[in-house]
Amino acid sequence: MSNTLKGALIIGQSGGPTSVINASAYGVIRTALDCPDITAVYGAAHGIKGVLNDKLYNMGQEDAKELELLLNTPSSELGSCRYKIADPDADDTDYKRILEIFKKYDVRYFFYNGGNDSMDTCNKISKYMQKVGYECRIMGVPKTIDNDLFGTDHCPGFASAAKYIATSCAEVYKDARVYDTGMVTIIEIMGRHAGWLAGAAALAGVVGCAPDLVYLPEVDFDMDKFLADVDRIFKANGNCIVAVSEGIHYADGSFVSEAKTSATDGFGHAQLGGLAALLASVVKEKTGAKVRGIELSLLQRCGAHVASRTDIDESFLAGKTAVEAAVSGETDKMVGFVCTRDGGYKCETKLFNLSEVANFEKKVPLEWINAEHNGVTQAFIDYALPLIQGDAKAPTEQGLPRFARLKKVLAK
Repeated sequence: MSNTLKGALIIGQSGGPTSVINASAYGVIRTALDCPDITAVYGAAHGIKGVLNDKLYNMGQEDAKELELLLNTPSSELGSCRYKIADPDADDTDYKRILEIFKKYDVRYFFYNGGNDSMDTCNKISKYMQKVGYECRIMGVPKTIDNDLFGTDHCPGFASAAKYIATSCAEVYKDARVYDTGMVTIIEIMGRHAGWLAGAAALAGVVGCAPDLVYLPEVDFDMDKFLADVDRIFKANGNCIVAVSEGIHYADGSFVSEAKTSATDGFGHAQLGGLAALLASVVKEKTGAKVRGIELSLLQRCGAHVASRTDIDESFLAGKTAVEAAVSGETDKMVGFVCTRDGGYKCETKLFNLSEVANFEKKVPLEWINAEHNGVTQAFIDYALPLIQGDAKAPTEQGLPRFARLKKVLAK
């Protein structure tokens, strides 16, 4: 039986952006444009919504040089969405529409570039197409700064966010020590249920600028112990820097930051934020010290100027591998990484079943968190440090980053 399947390809991006998600998209687009079995390459405007709304960009109309600039262009250039597709057994309206669009453009390859929810979407579409007997090879291309996708050693996007966080913590460390009167600085870092990003703050210790305390959501947070830790360090050193995950919670499971409002995103996740300000006010009240709360917010996921070269290269590789695997007959898979760190860092791609990846979260191993629950161990540093190596070497224009400027010609 021949594995040859001729037809068009759609790539969509979904969920929160990263500084390297476009490197993965470029890996898909460039490889697909150069592949004789793929008759056309389309980018879905705003993820699966672009498919549902019949809004597809013809990537073959783009200038090759502009496409190459995607390697250093942050955020999701095709546009993203947070749209939860229904279970096809409960409501197959969206699926019928997707099939209609696939048939209209003779789409035989569908690639979705995203995190947990995106892999779930991929899996559902794949199962539906199999059920109705429409041959379409479906691949998940991972991205998430949260680094919480199951199976893979790490996720494209995490390393660059980790590098931004560690760099910013080191810079803040220097800034917070200039006055003869000390200060407590609390840096709030993204990560709802997994503490990979907050843990990355500890990488600043490699250059002698480690935060004094790091709090991850994998373990319960104790406000009294936190205040005692801060007070002890501040009295001893005259300064204290705290890195804290937005998702830290009390023993009863309630988020420390949980605002009284009920703002949620499209997937019903509580919107977190304002934690640094809240902790800063508590610390100020209890210690009387000068306190500054800093929320890195969107900066940590779009900071392409300090992207990791390792991350850019691996993100491109994930997209390229997805196309090569699909063309050779694979479907219903996500591209992930298997890495070794003994005797030098080595990373290889591996295909994971979408059903195994979708909706499982990978957390920081508890043995990588110190006994006091206020820092990470050397094992965490050894895991993360190789991922942030190498500089982006991004092109500039008059001293500013030169990002891709796509024409986004709509497919007809």
